[in-house]
Amino acid sequence: MTKPLPYGPIQWPESRRFAFTIFDDPDGQSLSVTRLVYSFLADLGFRTSIGVWPLGIRRKVNSGGETCANHDYRSFLQELQQKGFEIAFHNAAPHSSTREEVIESLDLFRSYFGSDPMAMANHYNTDAMYWGPARVGGWRRAVYNLATGGRNQKSFFGHVEGHSSFWGDVCRDRIRYCRNFVYADINTLRMCPWMPYSDPLRPYVHYWYAGSEGAQGGAFLRTLRNQHQDRLEAEGGVCIMYTHFGHGFVENGKLTAEFQRVMQRLAAKNGWFVPVSGLLDFLMKTKGPAVLDDKVRRRLETRWLREKLSRRTS
Repeated sequence: MTKPLPYGPIQWPESRRFAFTIFDDPDGQSLSVTRLVYSFLADLGFRTSIGVWPLGIRRKVNSGGETCANHDYRSFLQELQQKGFEIAFHNAAPHSSTREEVIESLDLFRSYFGSDPMAMANHYNTDAMYWGPARVGGWRRAVYNLATGGRNQKSFFGHVEGHSSFWGDVCRDRIRYCRNFVYADINTLRMCPWMPYSDPLRPYVHYWYAGSEGAQGGAFLRTLRNQHQDRLEAEGGVCIMYTHFGHGFVENGKLTAEFQRVMQRLAAKNGWFVPVSGLLDFLMKTKGPAVLDDKVRRRLETRWLREKLSRRTS
């Protein structure tokens, strides 16, 4: 039996039947991969979001991938922006940053792309916002710490006043949407019908949104398998794919055949293909933002933690 949907019918623009977008974290992504993937997506009619690191590398990195210090990469991002893609924020750099460096990175972002970022997704830096065990509360935090061996208990401080990496007030003033929980279901709205939502326990983020699991090529393809695409369409739902196009989408200088097939099939459907912020703005206007209460917060956190332990979702 099909589970009832936790949201009412949504009238998508232009009589579209569902909404689909991607937030691509830049980890491991070279300029050549970026060109290949985004030229392909653009030709199919998709308009999605790519997170960037505005600062150049200043110390040992925790991830490979291009930064906006590369002029050619930055120029290509500006071309994407002109075509309707969203340039978003993935923290300041592929390493931890101080408050001053985060502010510098946002100023650079504004100079490169014309405004502050609308959306962000955390990278695993000390300046990450409400990350690691701070994503959950109560007994769920204890379970998280036990499952991770306590590795992340003192790792993320973007929201911690007085720490050198604190920038919570800046985040609240300059960024609108931040990704939190990722679920193993193509219909992100089924998993989190409250998004975009605010959380009184995490006030330095204006609004949170969720994602669907696709961190690497294999997970991305599993989430977008044929029957899942068809169900997303039938449910009139929303998919905000979480991925890293730098991990498993290009082999020997070419896009993988299965990635091309899956995206071509999806593009042929009557979907609304817009960047993350545009989609969240639409949801905000049509159903309004939600404010989490304790019951809903426990539900979201428990569902995510259960999936993280069983499927290693992010």
